[in-house]
Amino acid sequence: MNNRQLFLRHVAQLSDAPMALEIVKASGMYMWDTEGKKIMDLIAGISVCNVGHSHPAVVDAIKEQAEQYMHLLVYGELIQSPQVGFATLLTQHLPASLNSVYFTNSGAEAVEGAMKLAKRYTGRTEIIAFEKSYHGSTQGAMSIMGDEAWRNAYRPLLPDIQHLTYNTWEAIDQITDRTACIILETVQAEAGVRVPQKEWLQAIREKCTATGTLMVLDEIQCGLGRNGTLWAFEQADVVPDILLLGKALGGGMPMGAFIADKEIMWSLTNKPVLGHMTTFGGHPVICAAGMAGFKVLLESNLIDTVKAKGQLFHQYLQHPAIKEVRSLGLMMAVEFESFAMNKKVIDACIERGLLTDWFLFAPECLRIAPPLIINEEEIRQACKIIIDVLNEVTDVR
Repeated sequence: MNNRQLFLRHVAQLSDAPMALEIVKASGMYMWDTEGKKIMDLIAGISVCNVGHSHPAVVDAIKEQAEQYMHLLVYGELIQSPQVGFATLLTQHLPASLNSVYFTNSGAEAVEGAMKLAKRYTGRTEIIAFEKSYHGSTQGAMSIMGDEAWRNAYRPLLPDIQHLTYNTWEAIDQITDRTACIILETVQAEAGVRVPQKEWLQAIREKCTATGTLMVLDEIQCGLGRNGTLWAFEQADVVPDILLLGKALGGGMPMGAFIADKEIMWSLTNKPVLGHMTTFGGHPVICAAGMAGFKVLLESNLIDTVKAKGQLFHQYLQHPAIKEVRSLGLMMAVEFESFAMNKKVIDACIERGLLTDWFLFAPECLRIAPPLIINEEEIRQACKIIIDVLNEVTDVR
């Protein structure tokens, strides 16, 4: 059997039509398959590879830490310098109230931890989330996922969850003194890049403060520079009580985190002790990789270039078949009339050496979220491929 056959037989499948591209190398903006075909990655592993694939600084950090030590003991018991160093560096670039970091293995685990923390700290049970939101696929995270079609097959899920409409003022009225937390994406990703009103986020912040509700911002997909600032919440002039990170946090390695004030986080230490546990969260090799990737973001001018690069995409993506291009920085949704058209575009782009994708709750939209290292020539090249494909698969020019 070849690898494709073994892949289909032995690797658990989540759809009946996987891309099944066999990649043997990835570096910077590109991947290469078994036949040597070069493929530009326009989605960065779904917003993971912000500093590009296999950044030398990240690879060197992994090698160096692996030679010192890897797994030692369940998280939180031993002082491990990669954990301490990365947590300290993160908090130095966050508001003062976000000073305590709990590292997890993924964004979904960060969501689970934050939900538990909010209930434990407030003594309340109600959680408010939003329609067309995505926070992960574990049982708790799925309970707050904003689409019943995705939730329904796995019921019963967690009780006392409200799903409201994102960016509506009516939603704010539902925050009361029985609400443990309100969880929302700073920019709704899987809804097709929906950017809320700055004033709406500020009003939520005010209502949470007034009712003792914790404001939880999910920046798993939009954090770490993707929207043109280190943290997307900076652009709304709000500070969450709990911040959720993942995807790009590990520099290409699996990592998530929930971050809060020490006073809030301390509630996990008692009644019961060990209020949240993880064996591999904060793994030293992954912390070393994440810290190296984070330093690349801080020490380069990559984030400063994001806004202009996003504008270039808008400039070049002009075609009658495109209904709308929505974006904040280098998180973009290109909307077509249907998923059928979008799928034709995606498949044809892959054939031409350009990897793109669609959104869970907006399948008619093409996902663009490249590594932040993408340059102007690569943007022009990617857009030309998309426009050429549209000329092929549509009747409008």
